[in-house]
Amino acid sequence: MAYFPKTDGAYNDFKNWLMLLKERGGKTEGYEDLAQQTFAAMRNRLVREVEKAPVMKDEPSDLAAIKALRPKGPRRMVDLTGRGRMRPAKGSAMGIPSPEASSRLVFEPKLLQDRLLGAWMGRAAGCILGIPCEGMSKPDIRAAALGMGMRYPLNDYWKLDPKFRPAGSKHYGVTPRINFLKKNLRYAGTDDDLTYTLLGLLILEDYGPGFTTADVGKAWLKYLPMACTAEAIALANLKAGVSAEECGVKNNPFVDWIGADIRSDPWAYAAPGWPEKAAEFAHRDAYISHRATGIHGEMFFSAAIAAAFVAASPVEAIMAGLTEIPENCRTAQTVRETLEWCTEDGDWDKTTNRILQRYSGMAGAHTLNNAALTVAGLVYGAGNFEKTIALTVMGGVDTDCTGATAGSLLGAILGAKRLPKKWTAPLGTRAESYIKDHRWWTHADIVRRFMKIALALPRIFPPLQCGSART
Repeated sequence: MAYFPKTDGAYNDFKNWLMLLKERGGKTEGYEDLAQQTFAAMRNRLVREVEKAPVMKDEPSDLAAIKALRPKGPRRMVDLTGRGRMRPAKGSAMGIPSPEASSRLVFEPKLLQDRLLGAWMGRAAGCILGIPCEGMSKPDIRAAALGMGMRYPLNDYWKLDPKFRPAGSKHYGVTPRINFLKKNLRYAGTDDDLTYTLLGLLILEDYGPGFTTADVGKAWLKYLPMACTAEAIALANLKAGVSAEECGVKNNPFVDWIGADIRSDPWAYAAPGWPEKAAEFAHRDAYISHRATGIHGEMFFSAAIAAAFVAASPVEAIMAGLTEIPENCRTAQTVRETLEWCTEDGDWDKTTNRILQRYSGMAGAHTLNNAALTVAGLVYGAGNFEKTIALTVMGGVDTDCTGATAGSLLGAILGAKRLPKKWTAPLGTRAESYIKDHRWWTHADIVRRFMKIALALPRIFPPLQCGSART
């Protein structure tokens, strides 16, 4: 159900009368022009009023203000400068290493490589499972799967297109939709959820880990041929000469939507085991297009995925992610509430029904409802990769986004060697993107390049002194 059925009804009522006139042979051109002028003038006046209207909860977007409202956390959980094997921390709470233990945690290069490949391949698998059913409801996904003779709960990529798009349809104008179906899978086709991960890699390579929001803006103008929702508005503002620091709030009603959230991963891959740094990177990136909840969503998942490289379970990573955003912000409240429901219910179907009811009317591409479904999928997946991405996608709404995030986080925990070949083998050795002049990538090269950045990061930002990590 929509939040504002009266508004939708009034507009649709006018359209219905206009359609009746047209269908009876009347001339509609003058009325359409008059309606456009009237609605445009009214829209501009009402938007200005809504922008200035007070809100019950004015949440921070500034990094310093966000940090001031964080709970205590591990901040940095691993030191990549060492050469020994990663060891579990002693004396940890909720699986989050203590400062003393975190100063001893180290990554062996081969282990880091496996975890990075697991995160990237897990992200691609979850994304591609979710692409065909993006935007569909939970009941519709179930009906589509059963209707085409697939197992439910899902246990494989889609056999047929549940949206019945024409065979020649191309996703983002690049990858044929049929190439996301089981029988045609040969590589990881393009999607914004994967493209932004690769764009983040280019930003880090072009501008270094000291990149700014202004640098993000330069990269967008250089590499992005298109964007959606908040990103589309920010990109248009950039092209019009608006600064990177301001382009996200100029005529942008999508600042709380999921667009920043789906850009979380490159910052975690660049700072594995270092949730604070990943969240800091995420803030610089998110600020170009989002504010408040939109920023918090990207910071949370960046921190959680960074923590996943050393965490023993998804819940431990989620708890670490919560320590890098304001303790009482809406994103944190949503995640904590979802965790509580999972504990109370012990049943995925019941919990997801509660989530969908709780956020009924919210846009399908919002940060909060999708974050809740992602967390539920990770909890009920219980460390099983297939179950995790399947349950996450089966919740519906923005399924390519939720499936990708869940797959990335669990992939970082498990590593590529522990991911089922059933899900990774169909993705071949390559990935496709719509980034200008960077259409084809290899999985191995993506991992190699992220590894280079991750291993150099501790030399640029020296390890914290023992005992200061939980501030």
